Amino acid sequence: MATDETDTSLKQRLWDVPAALVLLTRLPVPRLPDHAFANGAQAVWAYPVVGLVLGLVVGTVAWLASLVSLPALFGAGLALAALVMLTGAMHEDGLADTADGLWGGHEPTRRLEIMKDSRIGAYGVLALTLAMGLRWLGFAEVTMAGLIAALVISRAMMAPLMCALPHARDSGLSHSVGRPGMPDALAGLFIAAVCAVLLCGAPGLLALIVAGGVAAGIGATAKAKIGGQTGDILGTTQICTEITVLISLSATLT
Repeated sequence: MATDETDTSLKQRLWDVPAALVLLTRLPVPRLPDHAFANGAQAVWAYPVVGLVLGLVVGTVAWLASLVSLPALFGAGLALAALVMLTGAMHEDGLADTADGLWGGHEPTRRLEIMKDSRIGAYGVLALTLAMGLRWLGFAEVTMAGLIAALVISRAMMAPLMCALPHARDSGLSHSVGRPGMPDALAGLFIAAVCAVLLCGAPGLLALIVAGGVAAGIGATAKAKIGGQTGDILGTTQICTEITVLISLSATLT
């Protein structure tokens, strides 16, 4: 009986991967049964797996660009464009909303109102411009392995914030997903660490540690300014830690 229950639990956890792909990407995943989404927040361990899938696709775009002798910056631009399309720009939207809200309001309620507003302000425009520029340059500087590592690590970094911080509002994507347990968040970090070491060696592990510090800083800022995390904060964490990994790998692998 215990073995049957264990097998059932394992099969259910395997559904976390396609469920995470549905949540974090616009990839054409076949329609999933309702029970595939039963784990909710527990599926965060699969977020770095999503990063691996995205990295392979985006890395292939950059590789194909190199095959036809396109300059590295053109290949990086095409890879970045592919990534934005594959994710539906959900993380970029979160970054813009976070920049506008956290620095455009003077108290938590007002900041959350601004973050929920679909319009973009000066802070959001500047944040997006800087982030896209840095990622474009980063994609051009790192190898395909480094690019994949950046996408894997940055998606693993969202889970600790989901676990450590309360929801700042009673609605939204992050609230609907729920708060994961620490074991699931740590499992995602372990997967990211293994991928980082296999892909980039010690510099990959260093990049993960530095990204963890950046994620912690974003979490502390969110806690101080709005009392917790939202989907926008998680999107900001993904973008900022991706940039961190790209910079770290560019500095240590070149």
